[in-house]
Amino acid sequence: MASLPNYRPKQLSLGPLESEILHIIWELGTVTVKDVHDRILSDPERELAYTSVTTVLQRLTQKGWLACNRQGRIYTWRALISREQAQTLKAYEQLNQFLAVGNPDVVAAFADSLDQSSVDQIEAIAQRLRAIRQAREDQ
Repeated sequence: MASLPNYRPKQLSLGPLESEILHIIWELGTVTVKDVHDRILSDPERELAYTSVTTVLQRLTQKGWLACNRQGRIYTWRALISREQAQTLKAYEQLNQFLAVGNPDVVAAFADSLDQSSVDQIEAIAQRLRAIRQAREDQ
């Protein structure tokens, strides 16, 4: 089970281009603006200015998703959390937003609309939660 990472970006919400560039960085590891720009332009249908990539990398750094390092005149960026950690954080946020509804009728209406595979997934989650609680009590 993936636990919440110790580090959390300042802002979780990302725009489409920010998400695309972050996925490129997760694939490549440490990148330069040219690495990202070349990857995006490898699609002949795409156009994107080099300066736009720089701006998005800076924005992702400000939001706390990336770290920027300077080596002479070359800047490199790397992700501060993994793709899996980001998925865990986003799922945690979505669950908290859902639970914040707090209205049992809304939650019940949601539960009534689930198909069998979703019900099976929720049951598997409930079983895992029971096991975690039991392990805590046994400590």
